[in-house]
Amino acid sequence: MGRKVTMATCCLNQWALDFEGNCERILRSIEEAKAHGAKYRLGPELEIWYDSFTSLLNSRVICWSNSSSLLCFSGYGCADHFYESDTLLHSFQVLRNLLESPVTQDIICDVGMPIMHHNVRYNCRVLFLNRKILLIRPKMLMANHGNYREVRWFSPWNKLRQVEEYFLPRMIQEVTGQDTVPFGDCVLSTKDTCIGTEICAELWNPDSPHIQMGRDGVEIFTNSSASHHELRKADQRVNLIKSATTKSGGIYLYANQRGCDGDRVYYDGCAMVAINGDVVAQGAQFSLDDVEVITATLDLEDVRSYRGELCQPQLESDFKPCHRVKVDFSLSSCDDVYLPTHQPIEWHFHTPEEEISLGPACWLWDYLRRSGQAGFLLPLSGGVDSSSTACIVHCMCVQLCRAVEGGNSRVLEDVRRVVGDESYHPQDPKQLCARVFTTCYMASENSSEDTRNRARDLANQIGSTHMNINIDVAVKGILGIFSAVTGRWPQFRASGGSARENLALQNVQARVRMVLAYLFAQLSLWARGRPGGLLVLGSANVDESLTGYFTKYDCSSADINPIGGISKTDLKRFLLHCAEQLQLTALRSILAAPPTAELEPLTDGRVSQTDEADMGMTYSELSVIGRLRKISKCGPFSMFCKLIHTWKDALSPSEVSQKVKRFFRMYSVNRHKMTTVTPSYHAESYSPDDNRFDLRPFLYNASWSWQFRCIDDQVTQMAANTAKR
Repeated sequence: MGRKVTMATCCLNQWALDFEGNCERILRSIEEAKAHGAKYRLGPELEIWYDSFTSLLNSRVICWSNSSSLLCFSGYGCADHFYESDTLLHSFQVLRNLLESPVTQDIICDVGMPIMHHNVRYNCRVLFLNRKILLIRPKMLMANHGNYREVRWFSPWNKLRQVEEYFLPRMIQEVTGQDTVPFGDCVLSTKDTCIGTEICAELWNPDSPHIQMGRDGVEIFTNSSASHHELRKADQRVNLIKSATTKSGGIYLYANQRGCDGDRVYYDGCAMVAINGDVVAQGAQFSLDDVEVITATLDLEDVRSYRGELCQPQLESDFKPCHRVKVDFSLSSCDDVYLPTHQPIEWHFHTPEEEISLGPACWLWDYLRRSGQAGFLLPLSGGVDSSSTACIVHCMCVQLCRAVEGGNSRVLEDVRRVVGDESYHPQDPKQLCARVFTTCYMASENSSEDTRNRARDLANQIGSTHMNINIDVAVKGILGIFSAVTGRWPQFRASGGSARENLALQNVQARVRMVLAYLFAQLSLWARGRPGGLLVLGSANVDESLTGYFTKYDCSSADINPIGGISKTDLKRFLLHCAEQLQLTALRSILAAPPTAELEPLTDGRVSQTDEADMGMTYSELSVIGRLRKISKCGPFSMFCKLIHTWKDALSPSEVSQKVKRFFRMYSVNRHKMTTVTPSYHAESYSPDDNRFDLRPFLYNASWSWQFRCIDDQVTQMAANTAKR
């Protein structure tokens, strides 16, 4: 009958500038798609950005055409490498390699790459079939907020429904036999249907291209994304795709990157296929598979029947039809009556606790296996934050064992390389944890037996190699140097010292721990007779980063931090999840204990210092404040105006004003710490990450005199109005 189409989308775990590895993964995905009968294969955004083949690396001389046009392959993780000629060179080599590969024959391949056209760089999709480039479609709506800075490297294509000639470089002409190909806002017409392209952020825009394409008869929409994980975000993605095809019918294919490509974000897959508002095929959100291909067989008549009742002819006088590029190729076959079609499925969404156990764990594994190191080292204090980091590493080991048990040979190969044992076969997460994870409790005279025991018990349950280290000798040595130079010996506040002395004594303890952490990370495996070094893990949460409630260059200063974008509230829920699902009973006592840095002297052997008392607000209050500051774009006055309603049952306007002022003083005084904060897994939309997500000054006038005066005036006015009543 010729109306059923089989199409493939995929998730690829790409790595910036890994030329050979990324090309191999693209070809594997195309091969798998063909093996499942697909006639169209969609890949993630800018997927070729890292690729090349060593067989072509000798082709150093590029022959340019006379069009001032330039084709290149790069990608999100490349950042300013987009500007380098080497990136463009290697990308040309990859495109040629893909075109020449027998794997790419008899299937429409839709790949992502940047293209320089008339000396302007665009983020594009390139569609090719049987050594011929069919069309190049540049991105029209850019992602330029939050983690994304696309306009730094790319320009949007603003010429709606316009197509120009793109002159191919001679290297590509030699393969395709083409001089020019269509470049612009166009769609692909096969003999049996019409396919239109969206690129990542275009789906999220209120003027998404699929709206006009659908009204002009395009039946299949594709979206190639590089969409990162945030807690509680997956449902937004799914709902947008379902909505796109609910309104006017159609088939929607979604592809996404997966994994850590060398930066702070984790791309969380979720490849899917939907038709007429229903999801019919779903890929994993979190997985250790480097290549995941999702295929679906769907009936084009279902789209036509759905639209037959809903869609009306175009009535606008200025309506511009899509420019159609025709290709002599069919996605369907004549004899498909017995071919079954995919039916709607219900999407399973992970809870935030499950997301924390999966996303950061996959990110850590990508970082570890690609860094060439032999494991992790974590200063384990026995508190919620460091215990959360430890549990994420344990969750990583759980996933690795499951992947190996499921027959993932690539994971097994990577595990063996990391542990330095070609015969090793991981079966038990605790056993694997002992090989790749070292924890250490760094005690001082201010540490309690309670925290020491909690750290030891958790280490025993997750299986890490655990050490007890006493830092008092190092602290006294550093203070001795200071005393020898100045003739003064600082004292804690409890012993009559000033606030300056008290803070300095806390900081020296914290910084000694950082120095010792790196020493043991470099040499602990050497001391055990094993090769390699360890990556130091940090454990400062997003709320502490927001207020600067940590010592600059303390043991929160590490190589990477899997919880730096996660709130304390979510971390507590995550630990409860681990206690119940992984039987880590030691976590219950950790959750019951008050959070403390244990940097001041104990009182009768008990902790006298707590985090929330030091900060003057609870962690749950900080989460609310953080969201208002970043997501709601609130300054001090706007935040006060919102919180007097949010907290009206617990705090008076005067008390709210004091909390708002205290927060902004702490935030502004400590903002400089964010310039050196450890690279962290991005998980929250209110992250204060200074690298690219939350760009702010780091030198403030911490008095906020004008803003605070506005708050005071409002409090006075509210009090007067209350008195009149």
